[in-house]
Amino acid sequence: MFKELDPILHSQLRLAVMSLLIGVKEAEFTFLKEKTGATAGNLSVQIQKLKDAEYIEVQKQFKDNYPQTLCRITTKGVDAFETYVKALQGYIQR
Repeated sequence: MFKELDPILHSQLRLAVMSLLIGVKEAEFTFLKEKTGATAGNLSVQIQKLKDAEYIEVQKQFKDNYPQTLCRITTKGVDAFETYVKALQGYIQR
C-alpha cells in the first residue's frame, strides 16, 4: 500500500525550501529566493505555510539597517522531510 504524502511538503516550492534547509540548517530569505527562483511574494506565502506547520522557524531582524529574514528547519520539519522522502522511495520501489 502506498503511504500518503504530506500535503505541506508536496508543493514544489515548499519541498525545495525544505531541501535547501536540510543541507544548511539556516538560510536567509534572499538565499532561498535566489536558489529556488521564486518570486518574493510566492516564497513569503510558502514560508508562512511551513512556519504554520512548525516545520521551520522564521526570525526577522535587521542587519546593517536592512531587514533580514532567517529561516531554520525545526526537529519536526526534519522528521516530516525524512518521512516524506521514505514515502517517495516506497512509490519508486514498487
